[in-house]
Order: sequence, then structure tokens, then C-alpha cells
Amino acid sequence: MLTAVMAGCGAMSDGWLTALREIPYLKDNMRLVGMVDLDPEVAVRRAEKHGLAGLSISADLPDMLADLKPDLLFDLVVPPARFAVVEAGLAAGCHVLSEKPMANTLDEAKALVGLASKSGKLHAVIQNRRFLAGIRRVKALIEAGTLGDLTAVHVDFFIGAHFGGFRDAMDHVLLLDMAIHTFDAARYLINRKPVSVYCRETNPKGSWYAHGAAADALFDFEDGVAMTYRGSWCAEGANTAWESTWRIIGTKGTVLWNGNEGFEAHVVAGEEGFFRPLEAIDVPPLSEPLIEGHGGVIADFVRAVLSGSTPLTVGSDNIQSLAMVAAAIESATAGEKRRVDLT
Repeated sequence: MLTAVMAGCGAMSDGWLTALREIPYLKDNMRLVGMVDLDPEVAVRRAEKHGLAGLSISADLPDMLADLKPDLLFDLVVPPARFAVVEAGLAAGCHVLSEKPMANTLDEAKALVGLASKSGKLHAVIQNRRFLAGIRRVKALIEAGTLGDLTAVHVDFFIGAHFGGFRDAMDHVLLLDMAIHTFDAARYLINRKPVSVYCRETNPKGSWYAHGAAADALFDFEDGVAMTYRGSWCAEGANTAWESTWRIIGTKGTVLWNGNEGFEAHVVAGEEGFFRPLEAIDVPPLSEPLIEGHGGVIADFVRAVLSGSTPLTVGSDNIQSLAMVAAAIESATAGEKRRVDLT
């Protein structure tokens, strides 16, 4: 039975704590032994809300890690605090699972990859879009070769989101706080390295954000695969799914995916005519049950720790998604194409 400490007990922790309580695999293989927050009363209230009695509560993470010696650290702190928290966890001998983004800057992310490698411990990142039935079904269709060779992925994200709080004052708010989900999902589906990007960032009239509520980006991936992203967090009137809407094109056909579990797919079914005849195809259901969302990422991480395998969202791979964000911001700031570069 693995033991875990949670650092950061704000609203995001509700989803984590619900998963730890309700998912049988997690209940059977790990238990939470401590919660840390700068305001210990926040941790106390969160523990009470989820019926967690007898936990250690503290405002001092290094002290708790030294006292409890947990196997796992769950990092839910705000991005500017992430580096210090992950560093402390790895130094204390913990495997660490962090909320996204994996670091506040690309340089910090590179440093964390190095620290995890040196420590021999896992550092993985919550990228919950990879653990949804819809994306798994699309990925299986692509990998089966049904669409032929992948050529382009076009993604739209348009939501009028009124958060209030820190997001309203952020620079590059869409790219930094949301687009990484879509970029990571695209990278998962394309299964090639991103090479370069040209990005335009705007803050449309009527935006309730201080900066960068909308962006358009064109990414080049290896093997000539293109990805386009159009997004806005201040687009009222016709919200897409939080997971975006997708057009995925191969040499044999196209699948339209609404981001949830709505699909429309066709492949070419003949060799004559100005418009070649098309055949509708099904996107098969999953062959095995899937633990979805945050719970799926946490379960995958725990399973990797217990088995000595590599989690799907390990930091040494996920850093490429953060690099896409960094390159998009650099391109938008400079008004020029930028390489997606980890050197």
C-alpha cells in the first residue's frame, strides 16, 4: 500500500480527493496520509469535506515529507510554486504527480526532468485529456491505419469562460492556462515531434481578460503533418467542448470529432469521379474499460510506480507539450515563426 501526501488544497483538490475515494484501484493500492497548504485551515476543511479523518495537516511541506516519508507526492500548487514543490518531493524520495503545466517556465521544466532522472523517481503530469474515451477511440482509429497516413489535424476551441480570479490578470492566458491541453492531445494523436509554429495572439474587443484571450497557431510536425489551432476564451454564443472540436485528415479519409463521443468518419471508396465516392465508417468503442479523467492519470501513475513502468504522462515526454506553448508564445510575441526547441 503506497502512501501519499497532497500539496495544495484549493478547489482543484476536490477532483483528486473524489478519485482517491471512489476509484477501487486507487483505494486498494494507496492511501493519503497528509495534506499541506499555506493555510492549514483550508486543508482541514477539505479533509473534513471528503471524510478524511486522522490525516496530518501542515503548512510546511519539507517537514511533513521528512516526518511521514511518503512514497508519493501529489502536487496541486499554483505554477509559480511548482518547481520548489517538485524539487522538495524528489529530494525526499517521492515519486511526484503534478497538475499541469509541469513547470512555470521551460527552463524549470528541463531542470525538473534532470532532477527526476538523477533521483531515480518518477515525475509525471496531469494531462487528463489523454484519459477520455473519445480520444482513445480516435487514436485507435488512426493507429489501425483506417484513415491512411495522417496529414493534418485541425482543432477549434471556443468558449466564453468567466472564471474571475487570477486568470483574468494573466498574460498569454489562453496559451498558458488552456491550450496546453489541446496541444498535448494533438501530440498524443499525431505521435510525432512538433517542429515549428507560427502563432498570432489577440485580446478581442469585449474580452474580460487582461491579455491573450484568443490565439491562432499553425504547427509543423515531423513527417510533414500539419496542425492548426484556433482558440478563444472570450467567444460567446457557441461553445465547443472543453476538449475542442477536431478534423483529422489522412490519405484515405477524415474523421470529425466533437471532443466528446460524437464522431463522423468517411473514407474514399472508389477511384473515379471529380469527388471520389465515400463510405461512412464507424469509430469502434473501446475494447477495455477506461478510468477516465484525473482518476485515470492518477491510476496510471500509481500503476507505474508499483510496476516500475513509465506513466503515459511522464515529464520527460510531457515537456514537449510545454515546449509547444513556449514556442507559440515566442512566435506571437515576435510575430515570426519559431522552432519548438528543447535544446
